[in-house]
Amino acid sequence: MTDRASQDDKIAETPFGKRRVKPRACIVESKHHVRSLLSETLEEQGFIPHACATLDDLDASLRSNFPDLIAISVSMNGLPVLDILNLLAIRASAAMVLLIGPPDAPAVRAARELGEKLALELLPMLPTPFSDKDLHDRIAGLVPAEPPAPPVDVAEALGAGWLELWYQPKIDARSLALGGAEALIRMRHPSWGIVPPAYFIPDEGDPHFRSLSRFVIDRMFQDWRYLVAKAGSIHMSINLPLAFFTDANAVDDLRLQFPDHPAFDGLTVEVDSSDVVKNLPLAIEAAQRLRFHNIGFSLDDVGTEWPALAALNEFPFAEIKLDRQFVDGSSSARLKRSVCRRIVDLAKSHGVKTVAEGVETRDDFLAMHGIGVDFIQGFLFGKPMTTRKFARNSRQPPAFAPVA
Repeated sequence: MTDRASQDDKIAETPFGKRRVKPRACIVESKHHVRSLLSETLEEQGFIPHACATLDDLDASLRSNFPDLIAISVSMNGLPVLDILNLLAIRASAAMVLLIGPPDAPAVRAARELGEKLALELLPMLPTPFSDKDLHDRIAGLVPAEPPAPPVDVAEALGAGWLELWYQPKIDARSLALGGAEALIRMRHPSWGIVPPAYFIPDEGDPHFRSLSRFVIDRMFQDWRYLVAKAGSIHMSINLPLAFFTDANAVDDLRLQFPDHPAFDGLTVEVDSSDVVKNLPLAIEAAQRLRFHNIGFSLDDVGTEWPALAALNEFPFAEIKLDRQFVDGSSSARLKRSVCRRIVDLAKSHGVKTVAEGVETRDDFLAMHGIGVDFIQGFLFGKPMTTRKFARNSRQPPAFAPVA
């Protein structure tokens, strides 16, 4: 207990700007939908966002939160930028200031001139409309590369309600239509912002190992109900460790949580292929039981494991996901393409669907399309995002035209 407290003290004392490890952003905007959009975008960029709808909100934030970034939306019907900038000067804020608005608008130019006159720390202006990359280019220098050590205790995270699921789209490789979504766990830490799972996923021997798996299942079904109401039916994939299925009741417990909704079409459970190869009898038994309940067993991150899978006489699996290390750069690496092609051939021989993970460029997409992959997953079509953002984005058209 003493060791943990002393570690917390060290983290709290770590300087970043005036405060702590992850940067805080204050969004000054009167319109709720603009505040929400900027909050989500800044959060994905590594900030802990806080929205200020009034000058009083901003004043309170400057006194207590010590933001590292002040994002100010300059608009005709927004908060008075003159008063905002003067308040920053009065409070001697050390925050960087990001002005957002139409670049040719007189109000934007006037705000820039006043900010310089008041000796505020101005970032390059962000013109509207803007992309995630535009925003990243202006604020990347404020974000530390890694969350702090030590890793977060998963029991603390579960008890405090810090965990949530984000969703990454799975895209049909031919039509480019949305083919489903993979649920990925994230932590929304009050001091460190969004923390990736590598910092809190417990080992199989951890007493909270099953509690975390059950959280993923429960939250995914909650989110599915939200998504089906906002965006229509979406086929979900979740990640579970193979050891989860050592419990004889695991499959029945999973089935009993199915939504009583006509749009629900089943579920896909993704399990790391290296764990599957180490314990094939358990994996085959679990896959056989799952498929009777319309639950597909997906082999995740298949790469060098493919020869062991090719030797199987029984193949009750529903999906194979190609390891991103072989997908990334496959357009220019013959060996990578060869491995991917062998995995796709293996899947086709058993009537199994394939997913290429980690597709970030159009060339790699074309390479995967050329070898016959069924679904694409990667930054080219979408990063993991919050449930609300996924619901909005799922209604948008494809980024480019389908490939013949």
